Amino acid sequence: MRGKMGKIIYLMGKSSTGKDTVFKRLLEDDGLNLKNIVPYTTRPIREGEKNGEEYFFTDEDGYLRLKEQGKIIESRVYHTFHGPWRYFTADDGQVQPGRQNYLMIGTLESYVKLKDYFGADRMLPIMIELDDGIRLQRALDREIKQDPPKFEEMCRRFLADSIDFSEDKIEEAGIRTRFKNDDLDSCLTKIRAYIKERLENTDPD
Repeated sequence: MRGKMGKIIYLMGKSSTGKDTVFKRLLEDDGLNLKNIVPYTTRPIREGEKNGEEYFFTDEDGYLRLKEQGKIIESRVYHTFHGPWRYFTADDGQVQPGRQNYLMIGTLESYVKLKDYFGADRMLPIMIELDDGIRLQRALDREIKQDPPKFEEMCRRFLADSIDFSEDKIEEAGIRTRFKNDDLDSCLTKIRAYIKERLENTDPD
């Protein structure tokens, strides 16, 4: 990435930690003035999702076109019970040089790759955590509402989180601060204060 740019606040955590809700609330916060960076996926769209909000929903051909153009920053493929699903980030013009600060949601693996691409000084990681029992119940409650529910994939994703977010990988990624989301309002208050402090102490130029 060439030119000057603001921070990328990168939100991550295991599945069903409530990070989607935290993400939306932070994006709606006029005091933070964050712009969303939308990743891509080839998985089917879920009930309640809109193309261009949570993800740009595409297919394998769409992924290959961006790859041929050299625009793929990072990509992951998950071999699910419903076939391979890709998740990826593209340098597609969403991030522009200047003072704008951005908000993105993703995995620990993708955070590391974006940190390598944009530079560690431009990344601000926000790790969300929650008790495993509460996460599992939330995941089940959400999946029941899907048409049709994909319980096998829900279980695969839940178990994979233990590997993807292992303590060794968190330490290797340089994550030092975590936020427990057992109370949404309290968690949001702490995250907002953390972001504001870091942005105020950083000159985007």
